[in-house]
Amino acid sequence: MRFFSTAAFLALALSSPSAAAPRGLKALDSFRVGTGGVLCTAQLRGVDPLLVSMFDRGYALVCRDAATQVGSLFALRSGSGDAAAGVLARVGGAGCAATSEVMLGGLAVRRAECAAADAGVPRLLLSAERGGVLYLAQGLAGYESALALGLQSMVADRPVEGDVAVTTTGSGDPTALARVQAGVLDPEAALAEGYLRNNAGSFAEAAAFFEILVERSRAGDAGFARTAEYLANQGLQQSNLGNRVEALDLFARAARAPDAVDPVQQRRLRNFRAIDALNNLQVADALRILASPVTAASQGGLAPERLAQGIIDRPVAQRLNADAGRLSRLAGGEQRLSEQERIEILDAQALYLRGVAERAGGRTAAAKVSLGAAIAGINSIRGGRVRSLGWLNAASYTDLAAIAEAEGDLPGARSRLEEAARLLSVEYPGSAALLAARARLAALLARSGDGAGARSAFAEVVRAAPATPGGDQAIRPLIGPYFALLATSGDRADAAAFFDAAQTLVRPGVAQTQAVLARELSGGSDAAAGLFREQSRVSREIVRVETEVSRLSAQAELGIDDAARLTALRTERETLAQQQTQLLAKLSAFPRYRVVAPETLALADLQAALKPGEAYYKLTLVGEQAYGMMVTADAARVTVVGAPTRELEAMVALLRDSIVRIENGQTATYPFDASTARRLHTLLFAGLDGEMGTVKHLVFEPDGPLLQLPPNLLIEADDGLPAYLARVADITADAYDMRGIAWLGRRRMVTTAVSPRSFVELRGIAASRAGKAYLGLGQNAAPPAAMTAIPRDACEWPLTAWGNPIVADELRTAANALGGTTDILTQDAFTDTALSARSDLNQYRILHFATHGLVTAPAPQCGAQPALLTSFGAQGPGTAISDGLLTFREIFDL
Repeated sequence: MRFFSTAAFLALALSSPSAAAPRGLKALDSFRVGTGGVLCTAQLRGVDPLLVSMFDRGYALVCRDAATQVGSLFALRSGSGDAAAGVLARVGGAGCAATSEVMLGGLAVRRAECAAADAGVPRLLLSAERGGVLYLAQGLAGYESALALGLQSMVADRPVEGDVAVTTTGSGDPTALARVQAGVLDPEAALAEGYLRNNAGSFAEAAAFFEILVERSRAGDAGFARTAEYLANQGLQQSNLGNRVEALDLFARAARAPDAVDPVQQRRLRNFRAIDALNNLQVADALRILASPVTAASQGGLAPERLAQGIIDRPVAQRLNADAGRLSRLAGGEQRLSEQERIEILDAQALYLRGVAERAGGRTAAAKVSLGAAIAGINSIRGGRVRSLGWLNAASYTDLAAIAEAEGDLPGARSRLEEAARLLSVEYPGSAALLAARARLAALLARSGDGAGARSAFAEVVRAAPATPGGDQAIRPLIGPYFALLATSGDRADAAAFFDAAQTLVRPGVAQTQAVLARELSGGSDAAAGLFREQSRVSREIVRVETEVSRLSAQAELGIDDAARLTALRTERETLAQQQTQLLAKLSAFPRYRVVAPETLALADLQAALKPGEAYYKLTLVGEQAYGMMVTADAARVTVVGAPTRELEAMVALLRDSIVRIENGQTATYPFDASTARRLHTLLFAGLDGEMGTVKHLVFEPDGPLLQLPPNLLIEADDGLPAYLARVADITADAYDMRGIAWLGRRRMVTTAVSPRSFVELRGIAASRAGKAYLGLGQNAAPPAAMTAIPRDACEWPLTAWGNPIVADELRTAANALGGTTDILTQDAFTDTALSARSDLNQYRILHFATHGLVTAPAPQCGAQPALLTSFGAQGPGTAISDGLLTFREIFDL
């Protein structure tokens, strides 16, 4: 979907604050603080007691993992001397120590540490004067790097390079934290953060922002008067996430909103609907939507003649309220875009989308005309000097490059891609869109035969991706040629480059959770670990409260009790958000939590963690091409898997069906497909027989379909296989007698890992010091008979899923082998509610679950909820029956 996601990415960028512009930060409503590390942004604030003139500016400082803002930035025309001292006193209060002067990148800055205002969290005040302007940065001391970079950027009026090295734990639910931020930030900051999440490719988080904006608008919060814009954007996020039914419903609601008569909103909604059609490969529908009529500028919005007569009706009042301080504020010596100019921009975007649809439909000549008209339309607005429109021109040049390459004009394709990258580098440096543009150019170099140029260009893209918000998602569909170049060279440096590139691909959510758990457990019982666990608890409590707020807010009508509870929950949400941010600030005192880019790991660091006789095998799927990489303490090799992804999927499906399948509601088991297991091993480990001969412990990192198959079931040699096949040719032979087969796990230990980083962090966990040896759990009971009469929801697992429990034999075997104090829970005693209620789980060194895991969704239209099967529990007076599932979130909370 790369071809269409460019259009979706563009849509919000056109209607959102710019990320950067050559005329300076003072012309922007928001900007990123720093160029690397944790994502922090400064969002323009229109109301603050310190802002006394139209030339004063104030910003809220918001960081990715913090649920509330962490500080504020100001640029004040307040003079100097006594006036400046008075402002500093008002900002810092009486609790600030004497200031000291420090140098930040050549800038003389006054620094003052201030007494803790809440929960023992100290604050920091930084100030500098330049050209009659007093620049201030104040906030939580734990975010000093963000405050310092924000101050320097304001003074320089451009983004100052540097890493924001503040606390990030990754232990919270990003979507829930996004909803909390949207609930506590002011309207403009919340809207801008929603746009920024979209521009970073975090569509689920962006959808959460717009959902809360809709809720606050419906609740009558002051400043929330853009219901059509919020709903349309929420719909676009759902389309980006593949939820088309929800997207269409939200678009319909946007069309019925009071402010939908605005001609700007009408065009935005038209374009978003066209993007949704393109996301779903409905080219004809996209063209039809783009041809639909919209209201002319003179027929809606802020009609000058009605304002001149003093007529302010409801739509006009909403527009005035929403745009106060935006349309009238001067920025960089240039007035804000007029309504007519915004209409022209959105109409130019419609021309671009038409070109996209025409190219997808094979109408190349028409696509050239439409894309050229889009570029001309943009360049006609203020002579092409309007900021934020580099997105649209760059996207148009990208599509024109694709057409040129298809026509065999490689020099023309290259020049258009270079122009797209140039536009984005000027207007949006450090963005995911710029990375994608450079990756497209690198791929063209590879296809043109310039391998050295492609290698160099791709290497720059990969190096920049971890520090670029949304960078990994933006380049994932574009770097296939880079893997192909590296995999065939056999060079050690290329193997390290391959390893780095493979980690830029989005890793499974479980990998991050596992790394977080490792960090929590490795801390032991010191003060830092205690703070980490408390922060994790508060973050999870935020998720619980936010879920209940969402449920109650969605109800059409609320009773008195529910309305009171909703008010109390919103207050609790704000309190928890403040606690979570304060805990993050406290954690910054401990270096191991001040993470800049924790996702990736250098090949040398993985090799240092491997012991003699160990090897790490990493499978990487790039589209239909699969690669294997074998890493030992002193070597690394990349191999090309000789089968496409779809063939690997088919083989895994055959193996799984030969183990167990459901037929007519009954579990059926067939003889294991040994031939397929042998062929799959041959494909994955081709050319690695020499390395495998000395491996005593294999760490296997699967990808794609191999996530569904234990690697131990692969057959690594022909020893015994021909004899088995000959034996079972006799219909009277026992097809389940597989003695003599060379299973991959027979001669070595096999461990499954989900990412190099989580493997290394888990390896650092200290051995358990619990007093009891073992707690075994399994052999779930059948569902109570009474449950069979109750209809199950389509998104609930059918009761047949509980019909094939794993017997407790392996639990007893493990308990006998370990000795010491052991306990086993089975049948009705093995429930998720009983486990959650226990307070002694940390007294066992080993928790062993022998039960089935659910990793997919019950039906295609349902969301996945990873869980382990447990019992429902015995029925009786006062006995609560569980849902029979120990979810991943419940496991995290144990």
